[in-house]
Amino acid sequence: MSLTTITHGAVAVLAGLLVWFYQDARLGADLAEARLETTTQQLATSTAQRAADARVRQTEKAVAATYQGALNDALKKQTALQAAAAGAGRERDSLRKQLSAAEQRLADASPGALIEYASTLNELFGQCSSRYTELAAAADGHAADAATCREAWPVIPTPRLPAAGTTPNH
Repeated sequence: MSLTTITHGAVAVLAGLLVWFYQDARLGADLAEARLETTTQQLATSTAQRAADARVRQTEKAVAATYQGALNDALKKQTALQAAAAGAGRERDSLRKQLSAAEQRLADASPGALIEYASTLNELFGQCSSRYTELAAAADGHAADAATCREAWPVIPTPRLPAAGTTPNH
């Protein structure tokens, strides 16, 4: 073998090794860049998830505060309604006592007093009838408002489960 052949062979081996190391370094750089990109994407996803979680927590707090406020208002209204009902019960009992006393007085009353009493009762009945009509109209309005509120309330559909013994189609 000649010195030129050995030199050419050594240069070829050296060139092959240099190409090998260069490609290895390039592959290492590509892998590092891919890892960096993956890490960056994971960080962005994690940041977005934390932001979404924070928005969900804020929304949950707002819904809970709104619900608690509505619940407190409803409790106050319920207390007021119970007090009004108790007052109406006391009024009813008082009227019963007055009617009982009036019945006893009517037995001994003169015909003129009975006519005046009947006239007063007729007027009172007319006022009660008017008030009853107003109350019925208000109750109808409330019922319509309640129905509108129920119909407008958002409904989250529930997924249908497959019937027993069947398999879902995928």
